[in-house]
Amino acid sequence: MSYMAEETFRKGDIIALTVTDLAEKDQCFGRLDNGMAVMVGGMLAVGDRILARIKKVRPRYIEAITVEILEPSLDRTVPLCSWFGVCGGCKLMHIRYEAQLLYKHKKVKDALEHIGDFIAPPVTPVLAAMAPFHYRNKIEFSFSSMRYLLPEELSLEQLSRPKEFALGFHTPGNFEKVIDIDYCYLAKEAMNRVLALTREFAIANALAPYAVKAHTGFLRNLVVRFSENREEIMVNLVTSWHDEALMQRYNIHIESGMAGHKMTVVNNVTDRHNTVATGDSEFIISGEGYLTERLGGLDFRISANSFFQTNSSQAEILYHSIFKVAGLRPADTIYDLYCGTGTITLYLASYCRQVIGLEVVDSSINDARKNAELNGIGNAAFFKVDLKDFHAMLNTLENYDAPRVIITDPPRAGMHAKALSTMLRLRPERIVYVSCNPASLARDGKEITLHGYQLLSVQPVDMFPHTSHIESVACFERTALC
Repeated sequence: MSYMAEETFRKGDIIALTVTDLAEKDQCFGRLDNGMAVMVGGMLAVGDRILARIKKVRPRYIEAITVEILEPSLDRTVPLCSWFGVCGGCKLMHIRYEAQLLYKHKKVKDALEHIGDFIAPPVTPVLAAMAPFHYRNKIEFSFSSMRYLLPEELSLEQLSRPKEFALGFHTPGNFEKVIDIDYCYLAKEAMNRVLALTREFAIANALAPYAVKAHTGFLRNLVVRFSENREEIMVNLVTSWHDEALMQRYNIHIESGMAGHKMTVVNNVTDRHNTVATGDSEFIISGEGYLTERLGGLDFRISANSFFQTNSSQAEILYHSIFKVAGLRPADTIYDLYCGTGTITLYLASYCRQVIGLEVVDSSINDARKNAELNGIGNAAFFKVDLKDFHAMLNTLENYDAPRVIITDPPRAGMHAKALSTMLRLRPERIVYVSCNPASLARDGKEITLHGYQLLSVQPVDMFPHTSHIESVACFERTALC
């Protein structure tokens, strides 16, 4: 196969290049011998020498799709999962774990430099996961009446699996079709067993999966949680309506196949026109209806719809990283913004005089208060506050001291501009920004430094091996002139 060597390129031309960096989604970056930049799609690794077909020629770069790998990168490895490249979950499983860590470190550093305009940002090496596989304590599987057909199935006259039933993961960018998977290498072994038992029960009882457009069908989602400390399992079957007799039979089937495991089985019910794996009502079929997980010497109750860090062992490492840079003193009052169910708030409570968790979601505040009571922590207070309203926050917290340290753990989009302004008006001595998105951290970090703070450190923590996600703990300190 020949490729272009000329300066002029056209759609359909074949080009050769070496991959020099990974980008978002399934995109990678490289340059041609003449220096022209190329964004190329495909599951590639830095160092791959490839042939690619041009999709579009833009003024400053070329868009292309991989045709052939001429020389594989030394960073490559054989992915364990047979659905790799189809399922959108593990985008980096074809790359050695040590190389994944280097890529994620570079991702954080590049975002701070190119988006945040930081010069030589102090990013330390990524804290690796102790268990790169089977680390998730929660997995959401989806049912569908439209099974995604693998490329090799398209030419078959007879299929080994029905097209009208699937239980697994949505294909990227498609809310209707689901890949019918048997095993996930990120899930605990017990969770994979629940997946198999549920598929077995659904097919044996001819239960109809939910069809999004038609808004018909019974089975919507299977959400499985696992407590590493207690080795408990929660099975949450999300359905369109509640059938008590059927749920009891399902419970017997699951428990018989999971002998020796402490379990709770719940049924969340919703008739909404969406595929979100939560219900408007909940029925406890067996067990207590919640799990208990232990982090940093504290117990946390986790109900079916509670938010909790999905990697328990790495969550402890993340929280210890927060503690290390917060510089807490016994007389401190600290604020924890976007506190969720209070895990970070309560983890830090014993190191200061008072810690205040602020959150806008009612259910999260209720869970946080219950967790404080469960652990006998009396110096933590939780309030429902819209962080975008500075005056409402002042009125709510008028009886509390101003914070010397603020912890903020915003969603992936980062802090709302008004919430960021509220935090800066409080003028804490130190801000610890916990981020799951380097781009948001860089954008908000730039604004923080413009208000008289300097970036002291950034500690990436790998919470999600084999995915492109990376958590970071950034510490900002107010300068003397602020």
